[in-house]
Amino acid sequence: MGSASPRDHLMKLLEPVVAAEGLDLEDVTVTQAGKRRLLRVIVDRDGGVSLDDIADVSQAVSTALDDDDAMGQAAYTLEVSSPGVDRPLTEPRHWRRAAKRLVKAELRDGTVVEGRILAADESGVDLDVEGSARRIDYQDLTRGRVQVEFRRIDDTDDVDGDEG
Repeated sequence: MGSASPRDHLMKLLEPVVAAEGLDLEDVTVTQAGKRRLLRVIVDRDGGVSLDDIADVSQAVSTALDDDDAMGQAAYTLEVSSPGVDRPLTEPRHWRRAAKRLVKAELRDGTVVEGRILAADESGVDLDVEGSARRIDYQDLTRGRVQVEFRRIDDTDDVDGDEG
């Protein structure tokens, strides 16, 4: 492994395995859970991840780990999942995947902007901030977070209770 950390080694080992399943490897963490270790592998892709995707990538990751002996001889539990809603938006793909969601964006100048993602590309994100479109370049962002909305009213909802 050389000077690479165990996490770096796992990321390098698992990125091509996860990519072969059509997913992006978002993160890998190893934590102690009693006598066992817990290996969490976070995967995602545009359009989301299904349970079948999780099962397929779990099998592929397990095989790669066994072949590489990356986790050694000690017992461990493998957990593969998709990122939760509280995951920080730090990469262009994170912003793109959160399209139409309400977010709080933290800017490098210390200000915070809240708005709905209209679009995101490789250089920045377009937000609807209080009815006005605002473009923010990624270089001006530190991170963003999706805001939990229990009920979002969109253009097709009937807000006054009438059905016609």
